Amino acid sequence: MEVLSFSIGVIGNVISVLMFLSPVGTFWRIIKHGSTEEFESLPYICTLLNSALWTYYGIIKPGEVLVATINGFGILVETTFVTVFLLYAPAKSRTKTAILVGILDVGFLAAAVLVTQLALQGEKRIDAIGFLCAGLNILMYGSPLAATGTVVTTKSVEYMPFFLSFFLFLNSGTWTIYALLVGDYFLLVPNGSGFLLGTVQLVLYAIYRKPRRSNNDSERLQEEWQHECLISSSSHDQSH
Repeated sequence: MEVLSFSIGVIGNVISVLMFLSPVGTFWRIIKHGSTEEFESLPYICTLLNSALWTYYGIIKPGEVLVATINGFGILVETTFVTVFLLYAPAKSRTKTAILVGILDVGFLAAAVLVTQLALQGEKRIDAIGFLCAGLNILMYGSPLAATGTVVTTKSVEYMPFFLSFFLFLNSGTWTIYALLVGDYFLLVPNGSGFLLGTVQLVLYAIYRKPRRSNNDSERLQEEWQHECLISSSSHDQSH
């Protein structure tokens, strides 16, 4: 059983690496265009906080080295993404992002570490951080749904990165299996919830995956139709 759970954990780490790196295409587009356009920063801010707390959890709980190492990698990746977002976001979005980073990734994280270190010991400290991680993990898995309003309004998934949603779905499913094998309910509850939330995101893709025809395209087609009608009418008149 230990060999099986370790193997699943390793597979989970590989998928987690792919999950953390899945938005690379999105951020390359941001750098190339010099703008974050309509992309949301919340998924990356939440994932950074989530990775930081899971790293802390993996450090203080014996036998969770796989959890600590992969989330340590996640801290580096998500810090890079958030930095790019701060550099290329419009003024209003940059201010909003900076405030969220300050509150969640700096203030909340520092408070969680200080309180649990000073006020709690042993299993109580592990349980407290486990509860925090579980709640934040659910938030991370659901964070791509922040773009749901844009998706439904525009009937397009352009600003809801597919690979992020796909690997969140795959990652949560793998870690759910791992949690069942090792009996870690702090991993089981959020990842099980993440699996359901990931399913919702993929269903949205199935519904809105076809690109929305823009107004410019519609206007251009209408103009071409009118032009063809004029030509046809002119030709008809000349024949008489």
